[in-house]
Amino acid sequence: MIRETDRKHLQRCVELARTALEVGDEPFGSILVSAEGEVLLEDHNHVAGGDHTQHPEFALARWAASHMSVEARSKATVYTSGEHCPMCAAAHGWVGLGRIVYASSSAQLAEWLGELGIAPSRVRNLPIGEVIRDAEVDGPVPELAEQVRELHRQFHARK
Repeated sequence: MIRETDRKHLQRCVELARTALEVGDEPFGSILVSAEGEVLLEDHNHVAGGDHTQHPEFALARWAASHMSVEARSKATVYTSGEHCPMCAAAHGWVGLGRIVYASSSAQLAEWLGELGIAPSRVRNLPIGEVIRDAEVDGPVPELAEQVRELHRQFHARK
């Protein structure tokens, strides 16, 4: 269930995705929020240099592993503009982060890219639940997904 606080954090993720687009990167943004509601870390994609492992969700998982207790990680929430890819979902699961909330799904992204004539990625789009057995996941959020769709359209129009 998406609450107003979730929408606020997801809107920030969309802003971070827009920042990524503005610096020439793929439009993805994510934030890590503690159980108390404190934003602990935020990031956006950094794959433009050629290292396609530089996803914000992966960076948040690595930071959490180094800076948070196991218990704090399990109660934290990761908000993201786009559903985790399998690499990021696995990292999330391995470090024991809690809930995941996303604005747009990986299925939506695959559909949008197909409409733009973009070839599918080498890495399969899998729902988070197919990677993490016990993940608490909420999303997509239609009005925010449309904003994310437009960012991806802009990114691919520039290429």
